[in-house]
Amino acid sequence: RRRRPSTHAGRDLGLMLSGTPTIDVDEWVRFSQYRGDFQGDKEHEVVVWFWEMVRAWSPERRAQLLQWTTGHARVPVQGFSHLMGRDGVLRKFTLTSLELSQAVYPRAHTCFNRIDVPLYRTKEELVSGFEFVLELGDQTFTMD
Repeated sequence: RRRRPSTHAGRDLGLMLSGTPTIDVDEWVRFSQYRGDFQGDKEHEVVVWFWEMVRAWSPERRAQLLQWTTGHARVPVQGFSHLMGRDGVLRKFTLTSLELSQAVYPRAHTCFNRIDVPLYRTKEELVSGFEFVLELGDQTFTMD
């Protein structure tokens, strides 16, 4: 008689293959890096607005942002410290500043787990920009 695998073992295998469904925003912040005007300034107003927006979103919307940025809607089972790029190299989630004259909307670079964030003048502009690109979903494109 063949023994069926336990649901616990099946769940563990699923987590190993696809990651954890829960997104801990505090951990996400802790294992993120910043470039451009954000480098060395985690308290830059655009960075603060970004994380306030992410914290206010539903778990589903956070997963959608993670998917848009990394190509995966789940966090690696080991957490954000083990986020990898498409090349299999560990790559931290990165926010890079971008002048508004260069882009009106955020741009994702899934190979590098990076978002280029325009230097919005208000939190409302930032939220509107992210809502727009996430609503487009797979119809958005970037240069990577």
